[in-house]
Amino acid sequence: MTGLNEKTILITGASSGIGEATVRELAGTGAKLFIGARRGDRLKALADELGETVAWRELDVTDAASFQAFVDAAEDRFGRIDVLINNAGIMPLSPLAALKRDEWTRMIDVNIHGVLNGIASVLPRFTAQRSGHVVNVASIGAHLVVPTGAVYCATKYAVWAITEGLRQEQDDIRATIISPGVVATELGNDITDPQVADALKVWRRKSLTPDAIARAIRYALEQPEGVDVNEVIVRPTAAGM
Repeated sequence: MTGLNEKTILITGASSGIGEATVRELAGTGAKLFIGARRGDRLKALADELGETVAWRELDVTDAASFQAFVDAAEDRFGRIDVLINNAGIMPLSPLAALKRDEWTRMIDVNIHGVLNGIASVLPRFTAQRSGHVVNVASIGAHLVVPTGAVYCATKYAVWAITEGLRQEQDDIRATIISPGVVATELGNDITDPQVADALKVWRRKSLTPDAIARAIRYALEQPEGVDVNEVIVRPTAAGM
């Protein structure tokens, strides 16, 4: 067992990629995992595979009521909540001149409002119990801007600022931001610009696998109380993003 034994950890965007890898990484730590995403069939298959310490519920992070119901269900199932990992995100990259306003709105809703909905759902519990840990998965895009990534990077800058604000405001609650470089996941599969989609394939020739980010998340979670890993940036060793 580890320092996570008996802790209840909530993970969003858990049906694939970094979220799924994090579920698998933490499943053997003694923690109780409550996982959410829109694709309930994938969540069920993952929970069935990993056993009774993993429970699931469909979740739309952009819907405050859906997130609140997710958190309430986790507490009903496991009795308390210790950690929220805000991992859900989307990345439909495009040049600003393409004027893909619907995609901009969707990114803002998922990447920013989704994080805020999660924080709002757990913060009263964390303040009442005077403990808790919020881990927000951002991106190297929180630190730099690339062509076609202006809006995406803006959302991740916002996640960085929200996480830092939470850290400064709450003495009893740990706040961590995980900023991955290029990772081979489904992120970006919703890119509608063919040239940008092709460029992403080139970028991903030098990429991490999701388990690398899962290990970084576990590292932050396993620090003793009173130690807050504020940010971890993880990139491929090979030069690049």
